[in-house]
Amino acid sequence: MKQLTIIKIGGNVIDNSENLHQFLLDFTALPGDKILVHGGGKIATELGESLGIEAKMVEGRRITDIETLRIVTMVYAGLINKNMVAQLQAKGSNAIGLSGADGNVIKAKKRPVSTKTYGADAGPMAGALIDYGFVGDLDENSVSSTTLDSLLKAGLVPVLCAITHDGATQLLNTNADTIASSVAVAMSALYETRLVYCFEKKGVLKDVNDNGSVVREIKADEFEGLKADGTVQGGMIPKLHNAFEAIKKGVSAVYIGKADELSELAEGTFGTKMLK
Repeated sequence: MKQLTIIKIGGNVIDNSENLHQFLLDFTALPGDKILVHGGGKIATELGESLGIEAKMVEGRRITDIETLRIVTMVYAGLINKNMVAQLQAKGSNAIGLSGADGNVIKAKKRPVSTKTYGADAGPMAGALIDYGFVGDLDENSVSSTTLDSLLKAGLVPVLCAITHDGATQLLNTNADTIASSVAVAMSALYETRLVYCFEKKGVLKDVNDNGSVVREIKADEFEGLKADGTVQGGMIPKLHNAFEAIKKGVSAVYIGKADELSELAEGTFGTKMLK
């Protein structure tokens, strides 16, 4: 099987032009087939505020009403995606920017209204209904691996934004981490697939205050122990949970590390590697 690398970047890279320039150079230099997945950064929030549309969040997750959907579609699928594609072309990478609707590459389902069970001290908020609006969730049939495979075989580098669709004209806002994981799982039937999450830390750290304390490898059966002893905590827990779910479903390895160290991936010293 040929190797395929799927890399997800977030706002900490997108919002800094120098960081983005260096990341895209490193991305272009990576050997073999690759796919880039990106989120949105601060631009959508800033544009919304300038138009009098306040960002609404619940437990760190964006509520996507119709006005917000219009903004994130313009920013994610338009400004950010096409700017990134233009930069990749200038660096010698023949990229093609896509939303989930393009080529029907990612089909999502609108998240249903759900009841949130809060803690005992939540008072009147206990059992409150949460409507995330036009947010799309993915399942095992969401990603068209044949479409992505045909683009890769044509020598193109797909650049996927966080906008999907439901197949019935409705665009949806989907978490970019979820898109990256779902694409990696779908493509693992055709390629030896590795998934790379780039964020602001050097990887999983034994000591969150010491960037030199990177845990280089974690096996799935070590995960619970690392949670119990406090090595993995807070927001890193769902990241690693998703990583090991991807491995369980066929992805060969998942890496988590700092975007400006991506060049080290080819040397095997990038961040933390999650193994089966």
